[in-house]
Amino acid sequence: MKSLIKTTLIFFIFIFHFSLFTSYGQSSVKPYNENQDARAELKKAIVQAQQENKHILVQFGGNWCSWCMRFHALVNGVPRVDSLMKGNYIYFLLNVPQNKEKRDYALFQEFGYPNRFGYPVFVILDKNGKRLNTQDSDAFEYMNPNVKGYDTTKVVRFLTMWAPKALDPATYQKK
Repeated sequence: MKSLIKTTLIFFIFIFHFSLFTSYGQSSVKPYNENQDARAELKKAIVQAQQENKHILVQFGGNWCSWCMRFHALVNGVPRVDSLMKGNYIYFLLNVPQNKEKRDYALFQEFGYPNRFGYPVFVILDKNGKRLNTQDSDAFEYMNPNVKGYDTTKVVRFLTMWAPKALDPATYQKK
């Protein structure tokens, strides 16, 4: 009897854990604005970042990208990630059209060609719009190739290490 309860509990934990990441990619929700003026919206994000003393996390990707959708679901579905994001970043989804002929290659150039990593790719900007880091999403995936999705611990570490406080020299000076 204990074995049956234990097996059932493990099954439900497994289903809950993975449904969070797989069901989002199957929904009709489209978080990327496919008609956005990326440059104008980035300017707005910079103004907001300056007002709130935050960094900007730019997620290059699109509604056509299942891994982009998984990351967006993680940000919005895991309280610890959501809290770190809201406390330290302006989260900006920069739409990259699936049609390569419609992509803004000049914008890629301005950000050091983050598209070389594939999608999603993350660019962290300081509150003035200066690029601090570019990170491919592979670093956040589970080590086991049979498990699709992002490892929350790795994402939390990344968001913590690039937060404004982590880059503030005053954080490390003796008082």
